[in-house]
Amino acid sequence: MSNYKVLMTDTIFPDMEIERSELATIGAELVLASGSDPKTLAREGKDCDAMIVVYAPITAEVINSLTKCKIMVRTGIGFNNIDLEAASRKGIMVANVPDYCQDEVADHAMALFLSGVRKVAFLNARVKAGSWDVNEAKPIPRLRGKLFGLFGLGSIGQRVAERAKAFGMDVCSYDPYMPQEVFDKLGVKRFYDFDEFLASVDFLSIHAPLTEETKHIINLQNLRKMKRTAFIVNTSRGPLIDEKDLYIALKEGVIAGAGIDVLENEPPAHPFPLAELENIILTPHAAFYSEESEPELRRKAAQEVVRTLKEGRPKHWVNKKIMENLGTV
Repeated sequence: MSNYKVLMTDTIFPDMEIERSELATIGAELVLASGSDPKTLAREGKDCDAMIVVYAPITAEVINSLTKCKIMVRTGIGFNNIDLEAASRKGIMVANVPDYCQDEVADHAMALFLSGVRKVAFLNARVKAGSWDVNEAKPIPRLRGKLFGLFGLGSIGQRVAERAKAFGMDVCSYDPYMPQEVFDKLGVKRFYDFDEFLASVDFLSIHAPLTEETKHIINLQNLRKMKRTAFIVNTSRGPLIDEKDLYIALKEGVIAGAGIDVLENEPPAHPFPLAELENIILTPHAAFYSEESEPELRRKAAQEVVRTLKEGRPKHWVNKKIMENLGTV
């Protein structure tokens, strides 16, 4: 008989062997839910000791049905699909895996940026259509000496800064929560005013968390503060950008272009207006992926469950302060 029951709410992976191997070290049984809707998760998770969550929405309805659950681990960096307030009130710890795929996301951000600014994707499509004319892609700016802006200077933002510098660009950032020594160490110029930041940058790469403060922070009003030659990259969270406003900005030439890996709704419903535009590159939330990062993610997520059930708390405990304030720790 197993010591613990761990419910995996949903999966995008080919099997569950990595997770099972890690959980076996404490005699835990891994069960894949038969559906990811709230009613199924509430029923099948009722007696679980832990949950491993991929994309399933973990609502208050699900959380309030749980009688034994101590820990929920989001298999990824973001945790917006878990109701943190409900989990905290229930005394359930929530953890994520923030320390994986950092190089992959930084590489993907630069790939989107270079493909868009150097018009690689556009020219590739034109050549395949029978055209051979660089003039169709003009204007293409020189990168050296341009100001590359980072909205967010966390672990991934710092890696993007290193890459941008390698292309001869000056790098700046707006991040009110990052200590000054991080800016100094990287040689990144700090902006304290968001409007001034937007107006100054030639290119913008977004690496901020999704919060009430940052949702739709990239909207038409703020896009109009940027240079008409600006190019935006988002490999962070889709809802940071108001997609309807981005469509208008790209369609009307408010900014020059965008490279987007994350959307407000994934996958998007079709017809999808942004996909009609030539000055945007879209990828399907792929920045995290490499042959090495996927097993690392799965292993670390399962290890957080093991750590919590053995030692009482996870390494990356995202709702710790909320639980302390509620007195449910």
